[in-house]
Amino acid sequence: MSELENKEKRLEAELKKMPSLIVAYSGGVDSAYLAYAAHRALGDRMLAVTALSASYSERDLREAQACVARFKLPHEFINTDEVSNPAYRANNPDRCFFCKDELFNKLDALASDRGFAAVAYGVNVDDQGDWRPGQRAARKHQVLTPLLDAGLTKADIRELARAANLPVWNRPASACLSSRIAYGIEVTPERLAVVEKGEEALRALGFRQFRVRHHDNLVRVEIAPEELPRALTPEMARKFVEIFKPLGFNFVTLDLEGYRTGSLNTHLVKISS
Repeated sequence: MSELENKEKRLEAELKKMPSLIVAYSGGVDSAYLAYAAHRALGDRMLAVTALSASYSERDLREAQACVARFKLPHEFINTDEVSNPAYRANNPDRCFFCKDELFNKLDALASDRGFAAVAYGVNVDDQGDWRPGQRAARKHQVLTPLLDAGLTKADIRELARAANLPVWNRPASACLSSRIAYGIEVTPERLAVVEKGEEALRALGFRQFRVRHHDNLVRVEIAPEELPRALTPEMARKFVEIFKPLGFNFVTLDLEGYRTGSLNTHLVKISS
């Protein structure tokens, strides 16, 4: 048996020990695979729950719906209101804590009302790097981490999701829209909508992996390194200007380092979350 098969068996065994489980389901590959594995282990004793808010994009919503429909996963939507929290809107480096704290408060209440034994989310081994204050919220709420406990990396999860025919197995990483707004700039529904419109426009141009980084009156567009040659042309520069100037930006820039996760965290002092 391969190492990956051993990890999969470990995950399955741990999930089967649960009387019942709520899975925080964003629609990305990690939460999708966790929901799939939990459903396989527990059947209707699991529930995938997706939180809707201004920071959750319409595209993510459509993909989340498509996946649960295809695999007939027990699923519900709830509403979260982190954007009304002044501590979240202030957009300090601990912003994600307040988002996850709001989410897990709601999921804890749902679990209590419905009689579910626990709540789990899709953190994995590779998420232990970078700056992730949301994990502090998960520990506060004693949220389970089945993928991490099984030793699964992002690559492992993608391979297992591919083998399970999950449509999101190779989907690019996609954090919430608030993660695009530079620290210290207030998170508002209006700014989130601008980021979403900008990213939809880049997707319409055929780019696959990118981020629209909102720096108040300046936008910093990150494009995956392998796609940068197509972005680095006068014609594409004009298109970027045509997209982002009407969205309210005075300056339109293309980041020559290309797309990378956590680029807004690079100036932070690395401390334990």
